[in-house]
Amino acid sequence: MLSAPAVEHGGRNAAGTTHRSLAERDRGLLWHPYASLDGPAPYAVLGAAGTKLDLEAPGGQRFEVIDAMSSWWSAVHGYRNEALDAALLEQAGSFSHVMFGGLTHAPAVILAEKLIDMAPSGLEHVFFADSGSVSVEVALKLAVQYQRAAGYSRRARFLALSGGYHGDTFAAMSVCDPVDGMHSEFPGLVAPQLFLPRPPKARLIKGELRSDPLEVAQWVGVLEEMVLTHLDELAAIVLEPVLQGAGGMHIYAPECVRAARRVASEHGLLLIVDEIATGFGRTGRLFASEWSAVTPDIMCVGKALTGGYLTLAAMLCSREVAAVITASPLRALLHGPTFMANPLACAVAVASLTLLDSEPWQRQVGALEAGLTAALAPAAALSQVRDVRVLGGVGVIQLNVPADVTALTRVAVEHGVWVRPFRDLVYTMPPYISSAEDIAAIGAGLCAAVAAVHGQ
Repeated sequence: MLSAPAVEHGGRNAAGTTHRSLAERDRGLLWHPYASLDGPAPYAVLGAAGTKLDLEAPGGQRFEVIDAMSSWWSAVHGYRNEALDAALLEQAGSFSHVMFGGLTHAPAVILAEKLIDMAPSGLEHVFFADSGSVSVEVALKLAVQYQRAAGYSRRARFLALSGGYHGDTFAAMSVCDPVDGMHSEFPGLVAPQLFLPRPPKARLIKGELRSDPLEVAQWVGVLEEMVLTHLDELAAIVLEPVLQGAGGMHIYAPECVRAARRVASEHGLLLIVDEIATGFGRTGRLFASEWSAVTPDIMCVGKALTGGYLTLAAMLCSREVAAVITASPLRALLHGPTFMANPLACAVAVASLTLLDSEPWQRQVGALEAGLTAALAPAAALSQVRDVRVLGGVGVIQLNVPADVTALTRVAVEHGVWVRPFRDLVYTMPPYISSAEDIAAIGAGLCAAVAAVHGQ
């Protein structure tokens, strides 16, 4: 059994004699994502501004690093952004939270209006959730309620993509990749869903995503066959459009999303798109669905929604879906979080989306794409590198071997860059405000880390 020594305020142990760093006090006390309590000690953040983090390494060294991860893809405007700080403080001066049952407030209404204005045409209703994973849970529940209200009580399963990731709560986990999605660790608790093969890969060529037409046609054939075979039990098709994030940073053919839209419409299924990672410009389009020129029935957004300040997500749906629910005996979507539409989070999200409207995000993400393409290119010559790819503000170095996360992180930090590799990927999603110098430094740091840890 692991235990951490008792710690008093000020970083001293119960005896009051030994100063312990934050990393030492953390280790064995706090769970971190997908990490053991006795794993490597974390780096401590002592401050942040713009694109930079002030880190203290477990050994006590101080480093100023570029956050090449945007705090897991959310801090698109950087840290200590004046507009977001002001929105947070102004709302806190009025009220920080009220229940959303029977009440409303300006930040929620304004944010919902902005989301509808920005979203693909046809999405007209908004449900606010606590996190991206919860927004997926709500989307799946809505799809099942919709089918039941439409007279299809057996339609309660989902067709998802191999290689997908939609969150770690149970329903969301059920539509994640069946091999790497932790299904086997929770027998009997994760609902059995249906999975299509991973869609054919695409490459960005002269501003367009291109793929092998034969591979796309074969994949579409499998899609059509699976839907026809399981039509009586399917409620919806679920996918991350064009870019699968945590499932492997896989860029795939927009034609596959168009085919999913067509097949869903032909057979009375809903199309749910998870834009939690891809929304708000990350792939070079405001929403990744735009690469395929489709409007889903349901869309989930999160991460960059608040510019990385507070946890908030949203589920948007079409007028047609909402009308069926409203005409049903229940009349309501059966979900209601305590912190639904938290005013602080909504106010910051309004400020974040206003920045996207007022600042040239297209130019910013275009600069990220061009800069990362040049900066990561040298990695392609390294012996252990399988592929280098870039889409919008996403740069990926894929290895031939599993990434040594601890060693890669250490070397990257020594080169002034914070990254968090996973599986066989060393990747970056920098803040939109990153300068040309930031982008070049990120590329140099990632290439140096891969060369040092995984050979020339």
